[in-house]
Amino acid sequence: MVDVKRVVETVRKIPGVVHAEDLQYSCSDLGQGAIKKAIKDHVLDRIVVSSCSPRMHEVTFQKCIESAGQNRYMCEMGNIREQCAWVHTNRDEATKKAEQLTAMAVCKVARLEPLEPLKSPVEKRALVIGGGISGIQAALDLSQAGYPVTIVEKLPTIGGRMAQLEKTFPTLDCSA
Repeated sequence: MVDVKRVVETVRKIPGVVHAEDLQYSCSDLGQGAIKKAIKDHVLDRIVVSSCSPRMHEVTFQKCIESAGQNRYMCEMGNIREQCAWVHTNRDEATKKAEQLTAMAVCKVARLEPLEPLKSPVEKRALVIGGGISGIQAALDLSQAGYPVTIVEKLPTIGGRMAQLEKTFPTLDCSA
């Protein structure tokens, strides 16, 4: 439904675009190899892939450009499959939209800055809010699972509504 060759020709005219190419199955090993080759041959530091949904293949392309020596976050995707090819019945309208989505991705990638993943130490502890019956049970379960637990209760005593009862059903035990 999308005239991909026309999209490629339109994108080539955008200022700052160094290389534009029509790749069949860009997510395949062959397509990724072509992307890596283009990065090397044209000294690319930003990549736009207009094809499938980022949900499906963004990580694939991030890993691809990272293996080519570039920062994985300098990649932007234009989703022309789900947003153009699959939803339009008019080829010209679908192609115009694909051109616009790709141009927007080009503008966005030009403003991206390299990122580095952050790592934060995680302390495996639990905080239980509320010292009622449910909070106490949750704290006991977590404690038995081996986690240090802290209970926070706004009242001076624990037990919640249960502590206000005189006896419990069915045993008539003292609720305290």
